[in-house]
Amino acid sequence: MLDLSVELIHATVQLEQPLGDGTRTVGTGFLISAQSPDGRPQTILVTAGHVLEKMPGANARIGYRISNADGSWSYSPQSLRIRDGQGHQLWTQHPSRDIAAMAITAPPEFAKAAIPADYLAADDTFVKHQVGAGDEMMALGFPRGLSANQAGFPILRSGRVASYPVAPAQIFPTFLLDFSVFPGNSGGPVFMSSQTQGADGKKAFIAGLLTQQVELNNERLEIGIVTHAKYIRETVGLVGNPAAPVTYARSQPIAGAKAASAEEAAVKK
Repeated sequence: MLDLSVELIHATVQLEQPLGDGTRTVGTGFLISAQSPDGRPQTILVTAGHVLEKMPGANARIGYRISNADGSWSYSPQSLRIRDGQGHQLWTQHPSRDIAAMAITAPPEFAKAAIPADYLAADDTFVKHQVGAGDEMMALGFPRGLSANQAGFPILRSGRVASYPVAPAQIFPTFLLDFSVFPGNSGGPVFMSSQTQGADGKKAFIAGLLTQQVELNNERLEIGIVTHAKYIRETVGLVGNPAAPVTYARSQPIAGAKAASAEEAAVKK
């Protein structure tokens, strides 16, 4: 079994787009290894749909990191085309949830770091492993564009599932996580790992993707809204195959929900 914490740290990247006025918009994404409809291996970038939507230009930057011979790391962002010449999006959007995915060509070491799609929770994973309120999960991201270090690694946080029930995903497409969310966290993976397993031995898996934070009267409540990994699986399946089956989740408005959006993560360089 993968040490999912370490592996996801390597697979998680900062997404950014300079706005030309000394600021940049920032979000989080992570890489999944999957097969194309014709069986070829491909690397899929997954993030929240609004992260890419709020980047107006055709090219974003994806924050790759390069391992050096002396054991150090270098931050080496590369251009990522997200729109064509007519301004049409090049990513695939889930029809009912705030999840985006697109096939990318990553450097070989990053392609190897992509997490196998089997680690995305399936429709019955939460029930099978008795995931519920109070369970601890981990989250990776770049709050307000901040990295863990100059090499550009994401910041690892933890929190407990703060809502009940959390399954089935079609009825409860999102769940709450008790941790501090900031603009720039959108699109980051939320997961259970060997470090968060208790005596019940819950399996390591990606539980979902952070999409929103909860606010009330302009006060952050330090609660994140996580979209179930079931919908990540479906979005990955739509890449190259628009006819792949998807689930139209029931509407689930949450009072005070506000996107932990890239637009709000504009920070001075």
